[in-house]
Amino acid sequence: MTAPMEAARRVADAVLYESYLLRPYRASAVRNRMRWQFGVLVPPNYPGEPSGSVTECLLEAPGEAQLDLRLRFLHVRSRTVEREEDDGYWPVPKLTVGGRDYLSFDEATEREARAGLSLTHVTSGPRTIEVRVPGDRVIENIPGPGGERTGRVVCEHQRLDAEMRISAERLPGPYGLVRLRIEVDNTAHWERADVPREEAVRRSLVAAHLLIGVSGGAFVSLLDPPLWAEASARQCRNKNTWPVLVGERGRRDVVLSSPIILYDHPSIDPESPGDLFDSTEIDELLTLRTLTLTEEEKREARVTDPRAAEILERAADLPPELLERLHGAIHRLEVPARTTPEDDAVIVAGVRIARGSRVRLRPGHRRTDADDMFLAGRTARVEAVFLDVDGVRHLAVTPEDDPGSDLQREQGRFLYFAPDEVEPA
Repeated sequence: MTAPMEAARRVADAVLYESYLLRPYRASAVRNRMRWQFGVLVPPNYPGEPSGSVTECLLEAPGEAQLDLRLRFLHVRSRTVEREEDDGYWPVPKLTVGGRDYLSFDEATEREARAGLSLTHVTSGPRTIEVRVPGDRVIENIPGPGGERTGRVVCEHQRLDAEMRISAERLPGPYGLVRLRIEVDNTAHWERADVPREEAVRRSLVAAHLLIGVSGGAFVSLLDPPLWAEASARQCRNKNTWPVLVGERGRRDVVLSSPIILYDHPSIDPESPGDLFDSTEIDELLTLRTLTLTEEEKREARVTDPRAAEILERAADLPPELLERLHGAIHRLEVPARTTPEDDAVIVAGVRIARGSRVRLRPGHRRTDADDMFLAGRTARVEAVFLDVDGVRHLAVTPEDDPGSDLQREQGRFLYFAPDEVEPA
């Protein structure tokens, strides 16, 4: 695996297990009774949820290029506990034998389908990659204290059938621009529209996403395309997925097509000790809340899922200095805006205001923060001019007489004012 693809995979793993199991990590918790929420591609005849996704992205490739496609998803594995009786085995939610609990609760297995294709092949005509994952069934007997059989655990994967259809189109113009299209569809034969969702999910691709790598070319951001590619970017149509650039900033050789919305170049916080699975997780909060579980709750969580048991052990063994790092971590705020040479200045009272300009603050009537009265009349330095997604400009400033301005500048923590709320100093 190439280094860029390996870096992208770490982010993709976080997407893969998003909401896999929510705190308090117990099978009986209400939050864990409706699972598998993101990127679920159900069988085509099951109502209410999508059975496919479409990814369209742009690629600069004037000549030949090679594509590395990886479809990744979770394959739900049913785990059913059965009690032995005179007339056979009967499913039960829970069975306790010899002081040990056995719970019926679905798990999941990682799956990946890979394909390497040349750009020439997919521009000459669509290519279809079939994905076939066979089912399997494993039975584990549950012995009693005297060695007698008291029940069993039946773990089963249902068969999965899916396909990827890859096509590409060279666009007119001097830039060698290509629109790449990848369709992913669950193709399972399914005629049981009235069954519970958990049964359909066992024949579904869960948290399905694509990693797309290229050599001999470079992807174009759909979130912040260059001016010459803006019109082509607007014409890309994505369904049930969201393609973004991944890897170090500046790299454009890997795209993650994710079922959850991300910005370009997402990354894993270095302070995070491991997966917690909770949507929009805050590591410190979830770790502390995990530590507050009662012994009975922890016991249930440990037998709910092996990954839940791992979270409990990690939280219990987390050294104080690592917990302190979670509490004290400060990251630069990524503003959902962009600056370009055309947008990095505004005209205020006939004066060009840009980075480094001095302005006097005049908070306007639109502002509702009472602290703004203490900023009125103070001078500030402009750190940047941002253009937001609505086309509105904002000035990022630091007050000149603030003793903490150097620290705020270093951390990217600014105050924001509209151009009509300042005047040249």
